[in-house]
Amino acid sequence: MPRTYQALAESVLSRPARLGAVRVVGVDGRAGSGKTTFAGRLARALGEGRGNGDGIERTARRVTVLHTDDFLDGWAKLLAWQPRMREWVLEPLGRGEAGAYRRYDWGMERLGDEWTPVEPPDVLVVEGVGSGSVAMRPFLTLGVLVKAPRGLRLRRGLERDGEGLRAEWERWMAAEDEHFAGDATEMAMDVLVDGAPEEGHDPENEYIAVPSGWTARATLEDDPESRPDGEEQSE
Repeated sequence: MPRTYQALAESVLSRPARLGAVRVVGVDGRAGSGKTTFAGRLARALGEGRGNGDGIERTARRVTVLHTDDFLDGWAKLLAWQPRMREWVLEPLGRGEAGAYRRYDWGMERLGDEWTPVEPPDVLVVEGVGSGSVAMRPFLTLGVLVKAPRGLRLRRGLERDGEGLRAEWERWMAAEDEHFAGDATEMAMDVLVDGAPEEGHDPENEYIAVPSGWTARATLEDDPESRPDGEEQSE
């Protein structure tokens, strides 16, 4: 059923921070599921200024989005980002201090030399595979899992990265299957999202929530056509 990003943002803000004064939202899901698009739209809703009835728009909230792909070692290890993000960003933010990280350069296949600063935000949105995993849950104010059919996810990935990376995608998807089988992420998340929705909605302002236990169609032949409101813009 359609739900608004604004209502979800208000739910986040009504819950307590669990990383010092920072509320953390984890947007988890397999590669190609649509989680990057979802995270961006939720971040926009979280950061919007709100009036108080006097016609004056108040200062927008400080919202930072981090992509776990920026903390990886390429295709090598699914959760290689976790110790780096924890040491470089989460622990400093929990102390009320600024963090910083070196972004992985997928073209050079190594971490970049420059450090990107992360000032303490009001809300930190962490997007990527494993952002709702057991190691992250102690910090999460809210956890989201975005789901989409396997064939569609692979098709989206190859459309973006090229057929030459099919073997890497297939290895990555196998690693995802192993991770999610052992982590029970879905049962721990607060919100489940359909990353390939067929139900009519306003994609810029609404998402389709699905009930616990919902299983996406598994075969490419059954997949709906990829459409802009479900595509993942980056991984």
